[in-house]
Amino acid sequence: MKKSGRGRGKASITKGLRAQDPYLEREKSKYGQPLPSREFVCQVLEKEGRPMSFGAIAGLLSIKEDELPLFQRRLGAMARDGQLMQNRRDEWCLPSKLNLVKGRVEGHPDGFGFVVPEEGGEDLFLSPKEMHQVLHGDKVLARVSGVDRRGRPEGKVVEVLEHGLSKVVGRFYLEQGVGFLVAENRRINQDILIPREHCAGANHGQVVTAEIIAWPTKHSEAIGRIVEVLGDFTGPGMEIEIALRKHDLPHVFPADTEALAKKLPKKVLKKDWEGREDLTQLPLVTIDGETARDFDDAVYCEKKGRGWRLVVAIADVSHYVKPADALDAEAYDRGNSVYFPRRVIPMLPEALSNGLCSLNPQVERLCMVCDMNINARGELGEYRFYPAVMFSHARLTYEQVWGWLSGEEKPVKEHKALLPHLQNLENLFHLLLKNRQKRGAIDFESVETRMFFDDEGKITKIAPVHRNDAHKLIEECMLAANTCAADFLISNKRPGLYRVHEGPTPEKLQALRGFLGEFGLQLGGGDEPQAKDYAALLEKIKPRPDAQLLQTVMLRSLKQAMYSPDNAGHFGLAYDHYTHFTSPIRRYPDLMVHRAIKAGLTKEKPGKLPLAEIGMHCSATERRADEATRDVEAWLKTYYMRDHVGNIYEGSVSAVTSFGVFVALDEVFVEGLVHVTELGQDYFQYDQSKHWLIGERTGKRFRLGDRVTVKVVRADIETSKIDFTLVEKPREIKPAEQTKSSKKSSRKKS
Repeated sequence: MKKSGRGRGKASITKGLRAQDPYLEREKSKYGQPLPSREFVCQVLEKEGRPMSFGAIAGLLSIKEDELPLFQRRLGAMARDGQLMQNRRDEWCLPSKLNLVKGRVEGHPDGFGFVVPEEGGEDLFLSPKEMHQVLHGDKVLARVSGVDRRGRPEGKVVEVLEHGLSKVVGRFYLEQGVGFLVAENRRINQDILIPREHCAGANHGQVVTAEIIAWPTKHSEAIGRIVEVLGDFTGPGMEIEIALRKHDLPHVFPADTEALAKKLPKKVLKKDWEGREDLTQLPLVTIDGETARDFDDAVYCEKKGRGWRLVVAIADVSHYVKPADALDAEAYDRGNSVYFPRRVIPMLPEALSNGLCSLNPQVERLCMVCDMNINARGELGEYRFYPAVMFSHARLTYEQVWGWLSGEEKPVKEHKALLPHLQNLENLFHLLLKNRQKRGAIDFESVETRMFFDDEGKITKIAPVHRNDAHKLIEECMLAANTCAADFLISNKRPGLYRVHEGPTPEKLQALRGFLGEFGLQLGGGDEPQAKDYAALLEKIKPRPDAQLLQTVMLRSLKQAMYSPDNAGHFGLAYDHYTHFTSPIRRYPDLMVHRAIKAGLTKEKPGKLPLAEIGMHCSATERRADEATRDVEAWLKTYYMRDHVGNIYEGSVSAVTSFGVFVALDEVFVEGLVHVTELGQDYFQYDQSKHWLIGERTGKRFRLGDRVTVKVVRADIETSKIDFTLVEKPREIKPAEQTKSSKKSSRKKS
């Protein structure tokens, strides 16, 4: 009896343990048969302090016999997510107790790679041998196995938790009866074997997409099956097809998305007027580039007393794209439209992006309006947001408007009535510009270029795009509307996404001040410089011959702009609050801001959204689009330069690395590498803080902004790399300066 009593007592204690799960109610709400939560399983293992068998854990948590399969699946899922792992004795362990690091693999074109820890901290170096069993993008558990010769912590892959890639785009090769794919993404260093039965008729050298059917191991290669033959590597538009797949850009709308778009009306319906103001008589116009097809914004300006009334009307995409519908889901997945040379991958189907939502001329369109009062000093006063119906009176271009405003051209008869309103816009623009300068916004100068193509889609020339006041005029109007939108969110306590740009970190600020000190320059603002301090210094250095160098280093000291639910201000624009409101056709964050403003106008209770996650996603899709666009432009420029091999050009050093210097050519606006071996017979040391390479023996120095003459020696479209050699020697520096700088120099990490 006593023995039986002890058994009952132990069982009751065990049942009590399971009842202590802090997430029990959550599990009950999600599952009819609730199991111990993942967090509680980890907590129990942590408290036990030892690896445990499945039976021991199940017994400790009173798992019933009919619950055993479900509980086993839960532990398996926890292992796949890196929360648990099994040792050689099949006992369950906590990775943190085994000093394991969970992270994603980043491959390097030279064969090695890194594990980037999910929880932050130093990356683990993976040797080429370790990289053989994983692919770029895989999620892994790794342990620190030592320190490499450069002092970096070296890792050993313990387990692959999740494969990051399912399909790979690249070149298919068939050699001696063996088929294999070389990935276009150079971070995937391993070849993928393609068995004969999975070649899908692809020819040697063609571009294909392959689905991975067997993952690499320590002793075997990855195996793939060709699912799409794209064509010849140099075929028209192939560079874009490769970039779309390489960067995993959604480019085909799902059937349900297309079906929903087709159901929408072709024009504004009478029922859509309800609750909207009628602006159809207001002479709103769109002003965009010559090749634009999606028109987000229209503007109008009139004199109002001593000040101005500025109306910015933005396409009301949120009226047609509802939260969680098929259009919204696809728009979120894409995050933004992607603008390649000669081709656009839109965020929304063409029926909306170029039709129903686009503010096309001479048709009624639904819009969200920011109606602003601006005083005689160019300062924003009262503003009002409201839904409206508008009628664009003209589709104008920047060049057209600037021609009229500058007096170089005269508007045609049907546009003459618009000229006074455009002149009002110009007068207001100059006030806004003065206020911008007074505010201290940073204005980094850069050269934008445009590619011109032949009928086969190859570049015929690259020319600079000169921004005129019409470009800047529209930019200032959009900035004004965006700041009002941010102010509305704050004033009405509406959750939304802000466009955040933070200032320099203490480390970058210290490095910048040290660099500027060598030139006898100082950045004002002490430990917390403001945008106006940067702007003042930029203005000061404009006449200097090394202005480009100094501007580049200043720009690199700042963080990248991103989307966040936390308003941290916009450092570069010198705004305390800023968001994106003016481009909902092509940016998902703008669509979300429209919804937030509408909810604020109707006093609708805010819904709970994972805004931080959405902000991170949209920031990532923005970077993805930038990377894909750069890839396409690099390929096109490389193809273009094949006809210019042997030509000699003037240029400026645009970047300095441990392996050489990149040079941007003046005439053709193309960048290429002068490898360190082409710099002269010397040992060149890279000094990251000074942004230069310097020869130990000769004192030859290559620095950002240096003027050089180079010869094009190679344009390799396989790698999109252009190589130069020096024609003109750089100036030498004094031995004393060379000795001083060499002591402080260090080699950059790969």
